[in-house]
Amino acid sequence: MTSEVEQSAAVSEALGYEQARDELIEVVRRLEAGGTTLEESLALWERGEELAKICRRWLDGARARLDAALAEEAEAGEDGER
Repeated sequence: MTSEVEQSAAVSEALGYEQARDELIEVVRRLEAGGTTLEESLALWERGEELAKICRRWLDGARARLDAALAEEAEAGEDGER
C-alpha cells in the first residue's frame, strides 16, 4: 500500500507543464494575498516548491530535446557540405 505522500507525488508528476504552471501561479497569488494561517502558508509554500520543480523538469526536458534536434540538424548540414 502506498503512502499519501507517494500518491501525491505520483499525481504531481502526471501534471503537464501548463497545469503545473497555472497551479503555481494560483499558489503564488494566494501567498501574496495573505490572510492564511502559518500552517496554510507553509503548505502552500511546499506545494509551490513542488510545482516549481515539476515546471523545471519540463523545461529542462524541452531544452534537451531542442539541443538534440539542433545538434542533429547541424550534423546533417555538415554531412551535406562534404
